[in-house]
Amino acid sequence: MSMLPSKMMRSTPALSRNIWPLSKSNAYSTEATFETKPYKLHRLESGPSTTVTCNKEDALHMYRQMQAIRRLETSASNLYKEKAIRGFCHLYSGQEACAVGMRKAMSNVDSIITAYRAHGWTYLMGVPVFGVLAELLGRKGGCARGKGGSMHMYAPNFYGGNGIVGAQVPLGAGLGFAHKYKGDGGVNISLYGDGAANQGQLFEAYNMAKLWNLPCIFVCENNGYGMGTSAERASANVNYYTRGDYVPGIWVDGMDVLAVREATRFAKQLCVDGQGPVLMETATYRYSGHSMSDPGTSYRTREEIQEVRQSRDPITSFKDKIINAGLTTAEELKNIDNEIRVEVDKATKDAKADGEISLEELAADIYATNLDGPVRGLVSGDTFKHINIGAQVNAK
Repeated sequence: MSMLPSKMMRSTPALSRNIWPLSKSNAYSTEATFETKPYKLHRLESGPSTTVTCNKEDALHMYRQMQAIRRLETSASNLYKEKAIRGFCHLYSGQEACAVGMRKAMSNVDSIITAYRAHGWTYLMGVPVFGVLAELLGRKGGCARGKGGSMHMYAPNFYGGNGIVGAQVPLGAGLGFAHKYKGDGGVNISLYGDGAANQGQLFEAYNMAKLWNLPCIFVCENNGYGMGTSAERASANVNYYTRGDYVPGIWVDGMDVLAVREATRFAKQLCVDGQGPVLMETATYRYSGHSMSDPGTSYRTREEIQEVRQSRDPITSFKDKIINAGLTTAEELKNIDNEIRVEVDKATKDAKADGEISLEELAADIYATNLDGPVRGLVSGDTFKHINIGAQVNAK
């Protein structure tokens, strides 16, 4: 299948038109259609539709989610610079359309697993902003009681934040196997970056998933750079959607939340129909460095980052799109922005004021059922009684 050159694709404008007349009472539409950039396909005769529909409710919901993630990550960045957050901290700013678009296509039984750039996903899967920030700060109100930190956050149907590069992909294949084994109709989405795309364990997972036709969507969030180097310098083949060989692949503009939603819906249907797995590449961009310890400007220019912010930002471009389509107004979106700012500011303040867990709780929740007696501290040699706190917290 022939495809437009990348430069031509970047210059292709997204079109929109109203499919319902403007309401006299509120002066904006209830639904609109938009044209996305063409998808690139591998081992597929047809792909997702480039004409996508969005109603007002969904538009405002996705806008709110993307803005919440952006402001959450800004707060995390500030807290790290204050040295309130220690250790590793990987931000998702610039990639919001990937997570929000995929989340919009997920059902209640679908599962998700990702790498360490997990704060936004934790929020989307049901953990409040406070629960994310408190976890980053090591506070007891965090989603893992402050013991997991940036790389280890969890929620129902969300299996983390994983710190070992690429290791979440074979785990995702296992989750896909569980969906098929139980017959619950669920699909697993496993996310990894272009920096992890050359890990051997990914190809083992592709192979097993294809042999068993597992309901798995393997998503390469290609933000252009791994840990300190560009994708072109790290991969002989940067067409990551083709890297599954015998696994069908889809390339999608990861800066367009509607395109990501449509591609995920298409991939999900293939899996539900027993034609999984599917490999999906979302072409996106990260504004920060690989982690907070990486300034992110030694291997790319500040001008490049600024150009993406001005011309391809997933939030501002979606904002312009839904305003021009008559789905909302600038004033309505400004009100949402203010609500999110208040919510995140309060969550930040509350998380900083929250306490840490007690010394006795450090050894809690190691086992669902403890059969080994007291837990010995590795450094001090002290022993601790094993207790289950998580079940008590979740029951509240």
